[in-house]
Amino acid sequence: MAQIDKILVSIFRNSFKSITDEMSISLTKTTRSPILCEAKDFVTGLYDGSGQMLEQTENLPILSFSLGPVCKVILDFYGDDIAPGDVIIHNDVFSMGNQNNDVAIFKPIFFGGQLIGWSAAKGHQADIGGAVQGGYNPNATEVWEEALRIPAVKLYEKGKLRRDVWNLIFANIRLQMVQEDIMAQIGACTLGERRLQALVEKYGIEVFETHKQELFNSTEQMMRSEIRSIPNGVYSGESKVFYDGKHPGSVFNIHTTVTVEDEAVTFDFSKSSPQTNGFVNGTYTSTCSAITLTFLQMVNPDIPHNEGMIKPLKYIVPEGTILNAAYPKATTFGNHLCPQVADSIFKALSTAIPERVTAGWNHLLCSLFTGLHPRTGRKYVDICFMGLKGGSGALLGSNGYDHIGMIDASGGVLDQDYEMYERQTPHTILRHEYMQDSAGAGKWRGGLGVETVIEIVADDTKMVVFGDGDVEPAYGLHGGKTGILNSITLTYPDGKVVTPMSKDLINGIPSGTVYRQVAGGGGGYGNPAEREKEKVADDVRNEVCSAEAAKRDYGFME
Repeated sequence: MAQIDKILVSIFRNSFKSITDEMSISLTKTTRSPILCEAKDFVTGLYDGSGQMLEQTENLPILSFSLGPVCKVILDFYGDDIAPGDVIIHNDVFSMGNQNNDVAIFKPIFFGGQLIGWSAAKGHQADIGGAVQGGYNPNATEVWEEALRIPAVKLYEKGKLRRDVWNLIFANIRLQMVQEDIMAQIGACTLGERRLQALVEKYGIEVFETHKQELFNSTEQMMRSEIRSIPNGVYSGESKVFYDGKHPGSVFNIHTTVTVEDEAVTFDFSKSSPQTNGFVNGTYTSTCSAITLTFLQMVNPDIPHNEGMIKPLKYIVPEGTILNAAYPKATTFGNHLCPQVADSIFKALSTAIPERVTAGWNHLLCSLFTGLHPRTGRKYVDICFMGLKGGSGALLGSNGYDHIGMIDASGGVLDQDYEMYERQTPHTILRHEYMQDSAGAGKWRGGLGVETVIEIVADDTKMVVFGDGDVEPAYGLHGGKTGILNSITLTYPDGKVVTPMSKDLINGIPSGTVYRQVAGGGGGYGNPAEREKEKVADDVRNEVCSAEAAKRDYGFME
């Protein structure tokens, strides 16, 4: 057994991270869909021969737990039937996938005839079959109305493309772009394969295995040390989900019991509402990702992202609940239950570790546009990332983040570049700016929301709306106030104004329609009366806060 060299442990840690970062850069530069190359809605990862996480680069934090469980499913399914040159595709939510549109590619990595690891990339595809182009179907009640299910299957076998499998899959997907983006994911995984093989060739298999395990052990101890800093106890928190797409006025509870016991923590969501008959359900994997990324906000940010990080964490998410729907329920909305999962954890731990918990983040209200681009004659799909999320909650000692793109409880997805947006879609941006008075007041204010106004310049556009941030604003904490509500309106060329429901499908939108979206701000933290007057004055001068709001919320007079 190789002797442990602590410097070498650090070299392996940084090498693993460097490899997944390089894979991420490769995907950014080679994918076609703006969901991937602009918004970076994907994750890249390395895993050892048994599917344990070596490192990940989570451009979208909700994907933080989404690859490792699938890797173990693949190992169980194929057993010894894995060879160099194999490429496996997977999206199935009922075998540890997190969302139908999030399609994963896995490539086994061999060295000297031995399976030493896996490279993987998972990205949100612009289309995945199903009844609605783009994959979000608010009318769905079961998985077949949402997407093509892809359990683990080999696209390449021993380096040879299986054309029958490839054709079967992509005959059920509308956009040629998706094939090209899957090839980009395969390329990123091939890059990861080469880099890990080179690393093992340099140091040898025995050194790799022993130092990998030491890295797991040291990371686990780092996480256990962080958990020790939280007072032992049982803490509860709750949040709500509004409207399942089928029953207007329906409300569902997300309830967590967080048990901290010395060096381990358990997140129990058993008391959450049963699964819905609409598409507002989560999967076990999407929920565990939400738990993981939320807890990571409360601990040392330098903890490596490997198997040791999650060993002290226990997840209880019973099948049949809204957070872990049973087969064959619809689950596309599952990733977007992350804010409610985060809220319940924040509220549960707000008394135990108030200095590490934020006020409420503005919840999602999103639009997905599909149609025919009049300039190119091609079908397009666009998720309007630039206006869908708003501000984050404030915390002890700091204002919340002003709008930074798609925030699923933890920043990640970037806004779209304006010029690229107008080239890739038949839309014109009329306004996209921070919104005055959108943030919750507090000793530390919430992050600002945004107003986005777009002209739709194509006939027969289809719009899917999903989210539930139009019912309750982001909550304040420890005396802080709420942000403002989200809203979406369509003003047609004839003057008719349409306000869509939060789970809606609108067909036949004509060219010249103006789309206006307000994404609210985050909640405030602490009593607004305690905010420094100089900071209030700065906010008024910078038009973050109006004079009227400053007087109402802070008692401030210029």
